[in-house]
Amino acid sequence: MKQILVFILFAALLSWAMFSPIYKHVLIVRQAVLQQEVDYLLEVGANASHGCIDSSMLAESKSRLADRGFQTEKLIYDVTTTSGVDGTNPGDPVIRGTGIQLEISYPYEKLFEIDRLIGVAPPNPQSRMRATGVKMSEYVP
Repeated sequence: MKQILVFILFAALLSWAMFSPIYKHVLIVRQAVLQQEVDYLLEVGANASHGCIDSSMLAESKSRLADRGFQTEKLIYDVTTTSGVDGTNPGDPVIRGTGIQLEISYPYEKLFEIDRLIGVAPPNPQSRMRATGVKMSEYVP
């Protein structure tokens, strides 16, 4: 009986040790891709010819992230400005010197379920990883 118990505990520990680096790598890559997308959207949206992050830019972003394995319906984009004006309206771009803030979030889902093998409670599957950034608009009317 002790041998069976030791085998089960050893198998669980071995499984966790083998697969832990894989899901951590997935987490790191997902976070990096989200941050890269935030940086790109801010760079393009805050330049002198745009002054906003409009719906077409967000649709293209969702398409790029879908190519990387994200489920687009689970992505949440939040565009704000430091002055409180709408940062998504191309008809009224954000003027130079005003910051455009962007946050993209995506759920962790069941990425940490394997941690249960060693007794660590995973985060709520509805918890979200976030990537954020701020860039000053360069648009001059």
